[in-house]
Amino acid sequence: MKGDAVSVRAAYERFPVAVKGAFLLRGADGLPHQVRIESVRAAECAGRGGRAIGLEAMVLEVAPTLDTFVPFEVSTMDLAAGWYRLECAVLVDGIASVLHPGRPFAIPWPRSAVRRGTVTIGMKAGGVAWETLECLGDSLRVSFASDTVPAIKLEMDGATHPVLEIEFDETSGQGRVIGYPALRSQQRLTIDNKGSEPVQVALP
Repeated sequence: MKGDAVSVRAAYERFPVAVKGAFLLRGADGLPHQVRIESVRAAECAGRGGRAIGLEAMVLEVAPTLDTFVPFEVSTMDLAAGWYRLECAVLVDGIASVLHPGRPFAIPWPRSAVRRGTVTIGMKAGGVAWETLECLGDSLRVSFASDTVPAIKLEMDGATHPVLEIEFDETSGQGRVIGYPALRSQQRLTIDNKGSEPVQVALP
């Protein structure tokens, strides 16, 4: 995550019962800065909670030419299944902000709890051609073709379904909506693209 003043990145590895890594901080505007890390946690991407990371508040003098390393470890024992992202509350030269460095990581769902398989959608609505729905163990992926990035919401059986990311290649017009996995208790996915009729897909 790069702000105007300071670049904050995260590098980590997954282990059976923990995520271990380090935050890497560097001045992004060619100047040194003072950074106070107030708190750090692993936040669940759907807003259903998270876990604090045991880092004490600290003040760092961050240089523009060298990375400052701050090691961290997140215990994943007893974390509920879901996708999580690192969340840092910081003060940069006294200005507060919340950063999300690094890519999200998943705590897997039981294999018996999720649906797997691929469904051909083959429908067009609001200028978007919806192509396939792929259900995987840790996510679902809806592929589409469009001239622009659509404003998409997903629902499962009428309830909001978390979207993790929308990938889109402007050159090819191809894209994917990546969301939380489809559970066996769920029956139907609704793709709601702003300004067009919703598209409903029976789960595999």
